[in-house]
Amino acid sequence: MKKWISIMVLVMMAFAAQAQDDAIVKFFSKHMENEEFSRVYISPKMMQMAGGFLKSSAKDSDDEDAQEMGELISKVKGIRILSGEKVDGKALYDEAMGTLAHNKYEDLMDVQDKESSLKFMVREENGKVVELLMISGSNNEFTLLSMLGNFTYQDLNILAEKTDLPGMNEYSSGKKKDK
Repeated sequence: MKKWISIMVLVMMAFAAQAQDDAIVKFFSKHMENEEFSRVYISPKMMQMAGGFLKSSAKDSDDEDAQEMGELISKVKGIRILSGEKVDGKALYDEAMGTLAHNKYEDLMDVQDKESSLKFMVREENGKVVELLMISGSNNEFTLLSMLGNFTYQDLNILAEKTDLPGMNEYSSGKKKDK
């Protein structure tokens, strides 16, 4: 009997994790066709190629920084960005926040004022950051960025300092130290 209960709990946890990923995907999908939004998707293969290019060019020139950046960029499994101007960013911010299961995310930074809201969150699994999520909304702008991968906080800090990856500039103002 305990075996069956354990199996059921594991199955339910797997469905809960899948449902969370689906919530973000559904939010993107809901607004993808809306022409008020710009959409960017960088696939895992593209990130692999960029990381591989950096690593191979670093080997040719013995550039250790480029080698390290190639390793870090290879850890990025994909980036999704949904951004809109001349939209009700506050309502979209609230809608996006409402789709998340907040117990799966840890807040890194939360900036609120009467004009805008900005939140950075991470989702961790087995001690690694598997998603960095940024949601920003103001009176007439909205941005949602989801970066998937397998990072340490140190990896994210280095990416923020040394790259122009989307959202990393904002992230660098609220860095988190490894636990």
